Amino acid sequence: DIGDIVRGKDLFLGHKQKKIKLEERLEQMFKNIQENNYSTLKGLSIDAVREYWWALNRQQVWKAITCNAGGGRYFRRTCGSGEWTDNNCRCDGANADQVPTYFDYVPQYLR
Repeated sequence: DIGDIVRGKDLFLGHKQKKIKLEERLEQMFKNIQENNYSTLKGLSIDAVREYWWALNRQQVWKAITCNAGGGRYFRRTCGSGEWTDNNCRCDGANADQVPTYFDYVPQYLR
């Protein structure tokens, strides 16, 4: 999933060269983020910067992915009440922006 890719923990089983290229690009992006936020991120490793960025931005990433997902049918219940998220990928009400990535820190092979 996206969180695993961002945090460098994805079990990418595809083409090895594409994996290497993706990882190089992500590493450069996070080095740029670290340089542009040096006073806050100066003592962190790139892996720690990736974790930090994901913790701060996962909700915005979810909103961006689902903002125009109306009319689609999400594959499982995510609202916590047993209701389907019919015709959209978000729940209604107070938890409308809740990110359904409850398993961020469960190893990918166990999900």
